[in-house]
Amino acid sequence: MRGRLLYGALAVALMIGVAACDEKLSDLTGPTPNLQPTLTSIQREIFETTDSSGRAACTSCHAPIGGRGAPVGLNLTSGAAHASLVGVASVTKPGTVRVIPGDPDNSYLVHKLEGAASITGQRMPFGGPFLDAAAMAQVRSWIAAGATNN
Repeated sequence: MRGRLLYGALAVALMIGVAACDEKLSDLTGPTPNLQPTLTSIQREIFETTDSSGRAACTSCHAPIGGRGAPVGLNLTSGAAHASLVGVASVTKPGTVRVIPGDPDNSYLVHKLEGAASITGQRMPFGGPFLDAAAMAQVRSWIAAGATNN
């Protein structure tokens, strides 16, 4: 009898542990479950979206303002983001390139989004909340796949 109770308690604990683990796995999708490793998806789900957690759209800062160009020449609006990012030298961190196709580890965009110690200025998006691990994985995947204008 005692063995059955112990076995039953162990079974219940395992089920609870599996359920908790499943919840953690589902949390990896973060606030942008439709995000894909394409510029179109990143544009829609990250650059142009103010999400439910309060993260402001990147285009609220990185867009042409009042007839002037975008701040630091980084225009993240639709149709302009690729030309502003891919193969373009950073204005704020000389010697770096915003997006190096095929090389997310050396792309300054990744450094800014992840808050690397080597960045100039603030981690982006400014003031947070910052991208979750799942969203960062999609940005990294897009860059690793060649950062195409897709």
